[in-house]
Amino acid sequence: MTALTSFKMKITFGRFSPLSIAAAALLGIVTGAQAQNFPVTAGQQATAAQVAQTGVPLADLASNAPNSYTVKQGDTLWAIAGMFLRSPWRWPELWGMNLDDIRNPHRIYPGQLLTLEKINGRAVLRSRQANNEGPPTYTVRVSPHIRSTLLSDPAIPTLAPQAIEPFLAEPLIVDEATFATAPRIVATQEGRVLLSRGDRAYARGGYSSGSDTGKPLSDEDGATFNFRVFRNAKPLKDPRTQAILGYEAQYVGQAELVRGESSTQTEDKDGQLQLELVPATIDITASKEEMRVGDRLIAEPPRELRSYVPHAPSFPVSGQIVSMYGNTVAYSGENQIVVINQGSDDGMERGHVMAVLKDGQRLQDKTDSARPQIKLPNERNGLMMVFRTFEHLSYALLLQVTDGVKVGDRFVNPN
Repeated sequence: MTALTSFKMKITFGRFSPLSIAAAALLGIVTGAQAQNFPVTAGQQATAAQVAQTGVPLADLASNAPNSYTVKQGDTLWAIAGMFLRSPWRWPELWGMNLDDIRNPHRIYPGQLLTLEKINGRAVLRSRQANNEGPPTYTVRVSPHIRSTLLSDPAIPTLAPQAIEPFLAEPLIVDEATFATAPRIVATQEGRVLLSRGDRAYARGGYSSGSDTGKPLSDEDGATFNFRVFRNAKPLKDPRTQAILGYEAQYVGQAELVRGESSTQTEDKDGQLQLELVPATIDITASKEEMRVGDRLIAEPPRELRSYVPHAPSFPVSGQIVSMYGNTVAYSGENQIVVINQGSDDGMERGHVMAVLKDGQRLQDKTDSARPQIKLPNERNGLMMVFRTFEHLSYALLLQVTDGVKVGDRFVNPN
């Protein structure tokens, strides 16, 4: 028996069965590998293959591209692409420059040395660790005390995960009917007005009147037990047409179902049978803001290990920014989230990079005696990348911003 199999520590994840630490480690390795193996389009593959043969023109290199660079912990593929190329979203070129040495572009590890070679007006990027798709090997001395380590693949990510991960759980765009029929909190213990983590409350999914219909909360096998709690479905309107494209629900926390809804028959004082509705019991498991009666419950979606491949859309794109996430500021800056009026029905997909434009100023030409009104050209104000799509709307992360971005600003293809 090996030391690994003999040392088994049980870990319990919520309602799931216990797993040994060995199995948990294996799960982490597998899911980490899956997170790195995201899809590559045929066009990106072709571009990479072509560049692998010829390199890229020197004119396409960043003006201050280094001759060599050692990958460090905390680096991202986006940052490295921007270090060597004028346009970071042109990652296939960076991949193609590494195609012989790094076969998987998403398996670049801390410690690898990238060297830029310039020959006959072209540039190629080489790596010291040729044909090695795995992480560097290390000699580790084990001693009997508590250690912690990441279970996921140590390859550097495309983007800094902390820039996006908090928003994957929070924002939600739904249609009006979905939000209207979602289960809601109907009562609290001891008449409390506000709820926070650790509190118990009561909720109902069924509706007894009106045209809306809902499904009662159930604790039977196969039912949903984990929910996100939302409030105030805010309509998101197209800046140009004013059409409502969807509703953004405000995330306030999470809840777990303890007991499902039920009903009982009791006798009133006249001996008549009457039906009493018993709401479901829920426990608040996380809170971003204090919750209250009337807040809605929407089933927790399955956890996805998402990876992002920044790339320019292959079709003409033109749209506008609809909203700033959180709606707390008039202008957004780098690493903030915006909502755009293009969604999956318009061809948007995760990883699409667009250029944000700043509207040119309108003013009077005082050098002309006729004093005509003129409008200055729109100027590029930065880049953003789509990371979550809905039918008619998408969330995008502002990657580079020169000046503040506001509602109504336009975006186009980055090329």
